[in-house]
Amino acid sequence: MAELPHGVIIAATPLGNIEDASPRLARALEQAQVIASEDTRRTRTLAAALGVEIRGSVVSNFDHNEDSRLPQLLDAARAGSVLVVTDAGMPIVSDPGLALVDAAHEAGIPVSCIPGPSAVPTALALSGLGVGKFCFEGFAPRKQGARREWLESLAKEERAVCFFESPHRLADTLAQAVEVLGAERRVAVCRELTKMHEEVRRGPLGEVSEWASADPVRGEITVVLDGAKPQAADAEDLVPAVEERVAAGERLKAACKAIAKEHGASTRELYEAVLAAREV
Repeated sequence: MAELPHGVIIAATPLGNIEDASPRLARALEQAQVIASEDTRRTRTLAAALGVEIRGSVVSNFDHNEDSRLPQLLDAARAGSVLVVTDAGMPIVSDPGLALVDAAHEAGIPVSCIPGPSAVPTALALSGLGVGKFCFEGFAPRKQGARREWLESLAKEERAVCFFESPHRLADTLAQAVEVLGAERRVAVCRELTKMHEEVRRGPLGEVSEWASADPVRGEITVVLDGAKPQAADAEDLVPAVEERVAAGERLKAACKAIAKEHGASTRELYEAVLAAREV
């Protein structure tokens, strides 16, 4: 059995189903000299469920103490292996771990990763929406005003948007999303991923918002919002680009066709807009 490498090792832990734990994770829990854990009790419970005996020391590493832990963990990583785990999923992705990994890179300490479960790609795959391009927004803003501004920033976002939300705020967030983004924008609410009561509620925002408002939603929530449909540019705004190509020697109709195709506009409307602009 290969020994763990020295340095910082980031490891994903199961979201809920213990069978998602990899053999590499089990070996790392057993062999790591130090385990930096978001919740030491949950890490010990995970190891017990995997039939693994932790040989190293387990220290807490969470939002409120990870900066103060840095010197200790960096020294341990220089001398041996420091395994970074959180309660569920991949460290750093809206979970502790960034401070240590960043500092390790800066100090020239090796950093490696044991890949595995993460709520973000799991929800994206389950959503059935257009997620070929996506952005991850972490947790939605808590306050209504900040949340409205955030939703307004997503109005023209053509990538799918994945974010986390508290079950207690889900109904309010979806209702506000209907106001800002419209009732027809598609969304998938993924609840309790990989767990016994896993559920994916998918459809137009209006319908899913009504569902969330009807009964209290429980469990851990990951939301995937479909990207906005591309908006064709106004023909008048594209006139300067056409005239620039014409000035460079291109024929007017050819320039209109090329610019219109590039921006998803109508070639005919763009051609007419150029002629109208020239008459002014």
